[in-house]
Formats: sequence, C-alpha cells, structure tokens
Amino acid sequence: MFTHAFGEILKTAGVTPVRLPPKSPNLNAYCERFIRSIKEECLNKIIPIGEAHLRHAVSEYVDHYHRERNHQGMGNQLLLESDESELSHGTIHCRQRLGGMLRYYHRGRKAA
Repeated sequence: MFTHAFGEILKTAGVTPVRLPPKSPNLNAYCERFIRSIKEECLNKIIPIGEAHLRHAVSEYVDHYHRERNHQGMGNQLLLESDESELSHGTIHCRQRLGGMLRYYHRGRKAA
C-alpha cells in the first residue's frame, strides 16, 4: 500500500515497516483505539491553522491521554499515576488543556 518514496522516508527516520496480512484489522487494535480516541476527543473539534498548531494539539492530547485520562481497559485507572492521584482529601481543581477542550479534575494538596 505504501509508495516507494514513503518507504524511504520511513527508513531515513529509522522506522522499519512491518507488512501485515490483508484483512487483519485486529492486529493493530491498540493503535486503532488510540487513533479513534485522538480523532473523537481532539482532532474533530479543532481546525489546525498550521503544522505547529497541529503538533501542539497532538502533543497536548498525548500528555492528557497518558497522565490525565482514565482508561476503561485498565479499570478506569490512569496510565501514569501521579502524586495527585493518591490524594483522597483536599480541594478539587480543574486542569485544562487546549483552551478547556480537555479537562482533568484532581485534588490539590492541603496548605500546610
């Protein structure tokens, strides 16, 4: 499916392409789920005004996905736990990304 030129771009970037058997949609289930998530939760809601804007949006979403978004396949837990996620008392704060499109609610530390 890839053109020769695209294959060369992958090689220069150090990526080794892996050929998949035809009609095998479940081989990339994790990748497909991430692509669906980033499209539905981020990219379908913005109009990028350039490559830098698109890269910023994707970067913010990836940080949100790994650090702030609950994952059903992992018992609604975060992929990367933080010190904030262990707190059970304190004021609830909202962290916003991309102008409030992505939100994460967490408990703040009590003032000493």
